[in-house]
Amino acid sequence: MLPYPEGILQTSLMAALLIAAVINAVHQAEIIAHKTGEPFGTLILAVSVTIIEVALIVSIMLSAGLGGELIARDSVFAAIMIVMNGVIGLSIFLGGLRHRELSFRIEGTNSGLAVLIALAMLTLVIPNFTSTPGPTFTDSQLILAGVLSLALYGTYVFIQTIRHRSYFLPHESSDLSESDTTTIDASKTPSTLKTLMSLIFLIVSLVAVVLLAKALSPSIESAIAKAGAPRSVVGIAIAMLVLLPEGVSAVKAALNNQLQTSLNLSIGSALASIGLTIPAVALVSVGFNMPLSLGVNALGMTFLCLTFLLSILTIAIGRATVLQGAVHLVVFAAYLFLSLVP
Repeated sequence: MLPYPEGILQTSLMAALLIAAVINAVHQAEIIAHKTGEPFGTLILAVSVTIIEVALIVSIMLSAGLGGELIARDSVFAAIMIVMNGVIGLSIFLGGLRHRELSFRIEGTNSGLAVLIALAMLTLVIPNFTSTPGPTFTDSQLILAGVLSLALYGTYVFIQTIRHRSYFLPHESSDLSESDTTTIDASKTPSTLKTLMSLIFLIVSLVAVVLLAKALSPSIESAIAKAGAPRSVVGIAIAMLVLLPEGVSAVKAALNNQLQTSLNLSIGSALASIGLTIPAVALVSVGFNMPLSLGVNALGMTFLCLTFLLSILTIAIGRATVLQGAVHLVVFAAYLFLSLVP
């Protein structure tokens, strides 16, 4: 055990490195997005973070003892709450303060939300109502949930990037005025070599974010234990750290009056968190005969329903102001407080 001052110094250094890794990840993702265009740029960042997050969850599951069966559930649920209330709420609130009213396309955003609702209910709610004891699936049910999750997420990506890509682009992208064309001048587009280098640096930065988050987790666990908070709060804290790159990118896009990009990234991140995590943990659970508990409790189901109801209303008219952002942030604050004091 490190002496107290040295331990504080090490934790502070890791925190500083984490912030630097997040800033670099966001920068590299912006370069890639400039080269590939939307929605590929946001998709690359969301999927990259989620793949590494899945690797972290699986590694913790394989090494954890008592309580390891709850890690996937707590991580996925926390990711949905953080993204759909925290990130989207802050993006709309700050963007609304700067630009008064933000607009986005209903078609793509509503499609993503529909897939997210289906995935969340299938994996986090239905396990509470099966014939198995506790909030669990049988092996066959778990395999089905994993296959359906992956299939639905794959269909969403196909729609987003190929079949109906225009649904996920801002309204003005198809009819830019002459003055706007300077922002997409081909001479300013990153070269292929620079884009490939940015992709490598992005992956390195995201790996660093996850590893630093994992390294900081003992300090977080210790602080949470001293505060007498539930163990599930550790999952929330780690999820916040891992989702920092996407959160910063989403808020920055909203501040630049690009709420469509912000929503693409936010909803896409939540979808990837379920669509890639559930198949992976299902494979690990069945392959290694490990217990897996997916169903959230009554309070969690209430927060899920409230979050999705508010999200439907927020998306309904294709415009948002600080009010919608404030509502989501209030729900997020309630979620955090009740997680600390259940």
